[in-house]
Amino acid sequence: MLENPRSPRVRAVAKLTKRSARTDTGLFLLEGPQAVREALSYRPDAVVELFATPAGWEKHPDLRTAAAEHDVEVEFVTEYVLGAMADTVTPQGVIAVARQIPTSVRDIFAASPRLIAICEEVRDPGNLGTIIRAADAAGADAVVLTGRTVDPYNPKVVRSTTGSLFHLPVSVGGDLEDVVRRAHEAEITVLAADVKGDDLLQARAEGVLSGPTAWLFGNEAHGLEQSSLDLADHVLKLPIFGRAESLNLATAASVCLYESAFTQRAVDGR
Repeated sequence: MLENPRSPRVRAVAKLTKRSARTDTGLFLLEGPQAVREALSYRPDAVVELFATPAGWEKHPDLRTAAAEHDVEVEFVTEYVLGAMADTVTPQGVIAVARQIPTSVRDIFAASPRLIAICEEVRDPGNLGTIIRAADAAGADAVVLTGRTVDPYNPKVVRSTTGSLFHLPVSVGGDLEDVVRRAHEAEITVLAADVKGDDLLQARAEGVLSGPTAWLFGNEAHGLEQSSLDLADHVLKLPIFGRAESLNLATAASVCLYESAFTQRAVDGR
């Protein structure tokens, strides 16, 4: 059992809360049983190390079964050591270290996607994690991160995805102009979400959402630059029926993705 919170091994895990360490190692941190469960279920090959307190491990028989099925050994640690490793105050007894699993933009478009979320300059970890989760829930084929969008392996992003990071391809570090070009080459309509755009409901009625679609979402504070909006085929906004000034980025993205999902499924008869 690991008992020394200052040991090199514990410190190496704790450093993964920093982007520089994640970049240098190609690893990232998973905290809590839900994240570890999804990793073991969908990408067990990515799990490098697994740590748990005896009490935490005892609470989750499904994790014990999954780890055994995939020959992933657990290293027991004290509560104090687990706390030293974690980014959160309460890591719920289980932590894992995993390999980063980015997908290339080329491979994403080669798979003939019908629904994609593109995030340009999204800086808030909670927003990005929620967008990835919403894209997964809406049945999107991938999420593409461009510009200075926050690192998807940031612990706060990983927690916000609640495991969806392991369910669909995520591409990191792309150039927006190149991504849009590839989308157009794949005959995918690019829709930019912006408060200055045309009405989404009218666009839906006109069939704009019925075909393969890539939604483009911008920065929380200032949205998309005009140069980015100019790349899109259509710029659309969500109608506000009540008195709210606006919607949070992640909420708006969720609605947009689901609008496309609903429309595409209606067209496909699903």
